[in-house]
Amino acid sequence: MITKFIKRILRRDPMVKHSQANNTGAPKRIPKKSHRIDPHLLSKNAVKVTHTLQQAGYEAFIVGGAVRDLALGISPKDFDVATNATPDQVQRLFRKARLIGRRFQIVHVTFFGKGHPEIIEVSTFRALLDNAGDHVAESGRILRDNVWGSQGEDAARRDFTINAMYYDPSSETVLDYHGGMADMQKKTLRMIGDPAKRYREDPVRMLRAVRFAAKTGFELDSATRAPIAKLGKLLNDVPSARLFDEILKLLMSGYSWRAIQGLKEAGLHHGLLPLLDHILDEGEDSKGANDFVKLALANTDERIQSGKSVSAGFLFATLLWPDLLKNWKANSSKGMANIPALHDAMDDTIATQSSGMTIQRRFESDMREIWSMQPRFERRVGRYPYRLIESPRFRAGYDFMLLRCATGELNPAIGQWWTDFIAADPAGQDELMASAKNESGNSPTPAKRRRRRKPKSALPPEGAAS
Repeated sequence: MITKFIKRILRRDPMVKHSQANNTGAPKRIPKKSHRIDPHLLSKNAVKVTHTLQQAGYEAFIVGGAVRDLALGISPKDFDVATNATPDQVQRLFRKARLIGRRFQIVHVTFFGKGHPEIIEVSTFRALLDNAGDHVAESGRILRDNVWGSQGEDAARRDFTINAMYYDPSSETVLDYHGGMADMQKKTLRMIGDPAKRYREDPVRMLRAVRFAAKTGFELDSATRAPIAKLGKLLNDVPSARLFDEILKLLMSGYSWRAIQGLKEAGLHHGLLPLLDHILDEGEDSKGANDFVKLALANTDERIQSGKSVSAGFLFATLLWPDLLKNWKANSSKGMANIPALHDAMDDTIATQSSGMTIQRRFESDMREIWSMQPRFERRVGRYPYRLIESPRFRAGYDFMLLRCATGELNPAIGQWWTDFIAADPAGQDELMASAKNESGNSPTPAKRRRRRKPKSALPPEGAAS
């Protein structure tokens, strides 16, 4: 009786904009013995969200990438929940819940416990938008997407078959509308519906196709791959902030070099990161840049796969360094002093990058600080090393300098000197300062003796090179 009453209220709720059409077929119900999802890999908070919604009379399922990863035996990093409750109805059921977004309204339910808070993203089943009028632009891109529908419509609206499965923790059943489980067994990444139309609806799906292929090792279905090169220009219409987020996900997927190669194969690398045009060039002139970026991305992948954090500012500083280095050398050849030449090169490099994907200001600040430190590592006289080691971003700059040493751009002896200097006691630091004086032949300004303050950690979260 209670469930019927709640559903009756749902139908009367003026905020519920349900689509009347549902041309989707019934899903394939896959029991536990077939999908073999391990319940221990589930987030307790995600299960709590589905249980709370179901207890209130709504449908609720774990959905998307989490179901894909669970079926692959991988512990998901994030959990999304899909329901027939509207965002307002979801928000009323949870104390720590807030509405997010305008174009695509969802609810973030936050749980606090030991360690970092966990956010469960809850979305309402979306309707098909074939006749949605002002919801879709002339190009086909979806402008507004708060028209609610059935679960079958919601499944048809999702991008790839492997991301369109719904898992009910209470019955341990997977609902599969589009053969996602079979595609996983075939290691195939296939778009639901007409790929060209789906890319026009949301051009970011082209980047997601490359990222998922790199992460899973699956092959893009031929029909899914075919339109990408021709429609790549649609990415120019994507808001800069959203494009940045998607590129960052790709670079921090744990398989970044494979993903970048996938961008080239799909014809999507031009204009997103100007540097990608250079690092994917196999010519002899680009070999040094390739070596530097490959090593940086390899270290980034290793850290991410090991569960360690990586700073986006550090990552973009490495990706744009070859361009900055070229600009720096060009400025120096014009007779500019070393430091002004470097700062002018920073401005030029960032301005050039902004013609494609704009990097957020907070990361741009980190990049500039890391770059600015690099000449200071070569100035091992007087008080400079003591001042540098006390810089808040020293570890990021140090890791960056080690990358330069590893590729031969900078004398590896400099990297070793700084590694020893960090670990040494005050007497050992004095000896290292004397050795640096003998190497350079300079007469350093006498350094005031001070208590040495060691960096906080041996493996910092900022860098990706150590």
